[in-house]
Amino acid sequence: MTAVVDAAVETRPETSRRGRGTVLLVSLTILLVVGVVMSATIGQLPVTRGEVLGSLLRHLGISTDWAPPSGELVDRTLDHIRYPRVVMSVLVGAALAVSGAVMQAIFGNPLAEPGVVGVSSGAALGASIAIALGLTFGESWSVAALAFVGAFLSTMLVYVTARSAGRTEVVTLLLTGIAVNAIAGAGLALVMFIGDTAAREQIVFWQLGSLNGSLWSEVLVVLVVAVPTTAIAIALAGRYDLLALGERTAGHLGVRVEALRLVSIVLVTLLAAVAVAFAGIIAFVGLVVPHLVRILVGPAHRLLLVASALGGAVLLVWADLLARTVVVGADLPIGLLTALVGGPFFFWLIRRARQRSGGWA
Repeated sequence: MTAVVDAAVETRPETSRRGRGTVLLVSLTILLVVGVVMSATIGQLPVTRGEVLGSLLRHLGISTDWAPPSGELVDRTLDHIRYPRVVMSVLVGAALAVSGAVMQAIFGNPLAEPGVVGVSSGAALGASIAIALGLTFGESWSVAALAFVGAFLSTMLVYVTARSAGRTEVVTLLLTGIAVNAIAGAGLALVMFIGDTAAREQIVFWQLGSLNGSLWSEVLVVLVVAVPTTAIAIALAGRYDLLALGERTAGHLGVRVEALRLVSIVLVTLLAAVAVAFAGIIAFVGLVVPHLVRILVGPAHRLLLVASALGGAVLLVWADLLARTVVVGADLPIGLLTALVGGPFFFWLIRRARQRSGGWA
């Protein structure tokens, strides 16, 4: 009898955690759907929900005789402006949140995010070079292309520099990331100093982040990179759970820690680089979302990664909607908005976590 009671007590927290996970996933899905619909309907050109639904059904080849006629202007606005922007916000938010969750998993540190290994600073340097030099190629994709290259090269430089004797110490990796971030920051300052006034303004605006002007061709690139990369990260969730027990324990349980860390850094780089390349620097998504999800549903990484992807998408969809509507006739930089909201919110999360448990776990 005692054994049965003990077993029930031990499984109760796990059952409760799964219940919270289900509630969280359902809640995030509802918030995402509502946010997507509102983003498609609200703007300088008002569009009804019926027109949005009719437009979507027509794209699927379904008869919409019952739906109100939308008109050519509404169709063009939805197809070429709002739909690609909404889909881009979903993909970029999910990519940044998942990259942050993976960083926290391999570093075992709640403050880890893609920026610490040079993704943001490298992307900013690459984009600034393209802007200052006036490079144009690939249908004006020069800024995004050089931002992606800069992010990828800076991250690989951090990893290669920190690696010694076949191992990569986490502390060394973080310190190397700080050094590379400082160098990239100096390079960015030099480019801005050399560039003209117009280039400096464009560089500053790019760093603030924006989803304005998103194109379907750009959405396709982010989709092709982000979806399979996220799927691979979720497939590695079991190994991240073992890594949380410690490197030595994980190694004894069959995890090739160094290989896992290398693959994870490549995944993080791809996710964050493709997001930053097309949206600019959007702060705190990769830091706040995984941390909040971990507090709500615990450290099991499969649920954590899935919920983080949904949470990041929800956060960026609603933040982009707010950025478009909070000031009439203006489009606020979304990175500025997430930083203003995310900074105080993350401070509250840290205080709450420490008061409740004395730490991160």
